[in-house]
Amino acid sequence: MTVHLALRKHDTRASARLIQLWTGSIYSHCELLVDGWCYSSSAVDGGVRRKQISLDPEKWDVMSLPWADSRQVLEFFSETDHYRYGWTGLVLSQLFNLNRAQDKAQFCSHWCAAALQLPNPATFSPGTLAGICDFIGGLVCKEITA
Repeated sequence: MTVHLALRKHDTRASARLIQLWTGSIYSHCELLVDGWCYSSSAVDGGVRRKQISLDPEKWDVMSLPWADSRQVLEFFSETDHYRYGWTGLVLSQLFNLNRAQDKAQFCSHWCAAALQLPNPATFSPGTLAGICDFIGGLVCKEITA
């Protein structure tokens, strides 16, 4: 199973616009997509969850992550599916750049980066996560063709 990163773009809701403005990105939310299911931490849903979402291309960009391990993502979900939404970690890491994770609570890009085993997962916003995933994908492609 291939893992994909789904990125919510150009969201017009006030909270999403604030995230986009603060991070300087068109993205306000992210999900990991595995076998038709989206995995992330959502403020709307109260924390880490699995959900089927219609990923309308007008609202979502989806990037393939051939280097990501789907079993690892699913195992991480099993370990964290009771975690609540990480408001404190979001504020400390993203607004004040203190990069502090909250115990048993994660925000969307924090959860996705941790599921992908990226270092310092609380430092990622949806936009920076998209950038690093694109960068890693380029390195993997270069390695395969070399």
